[in-house]
Amino acid sequence: MRLLFAAVALTAATSFSHAAGNTITVYQDPNCGCCSGWVDHMRAAGFDVKAIKTGDMASIKQKLGVPMKLSSCHTAVAEGTGQIIEGHVPASAVNKLLAASSVQGVSATGMPLNAPGMGELDGKLVTVDFSGKPFSRD
Repeated sequence: MRLLFAAVALTAATSFSHAAGNTITVYQDPNCGCCSGWVDHMRAAGFDVKAIKTGDMASIKQKLGVPMKLSSCHTAVAEGTGQIIEGHVPASAVNKLLAASSVQGVSATGMPLNAPGMGELDGKLVTVDFSGKPFSRD
């Protein structure tokens, strides 16, 4: 019986940890349609996404420490780690970010046409970390 209880407890803890790691909150301008496309991409990849529409993106970005030169149309926060996802970052790069706890945030700067929510990934999208160094190529 103890072994069964331990197995159930471990499974529950693992599920909770996985769910917390896949929960993100995204702040987006209510007038921007491509942000919804990115949210759909993240949900299809298994993320639990809470979308908040706001007319004050500049304050959100400043509060979260997004470098102005790396800004895009929406900003997301990984709830489990506090890491920042700026713009149309592919889910594969977000998973890589979550595995790299030393990285504060990543950005798909601007509104690249080869990014989720904007267009098809073509293997040439370069996501950068907040220091401006290449982080992922998708």
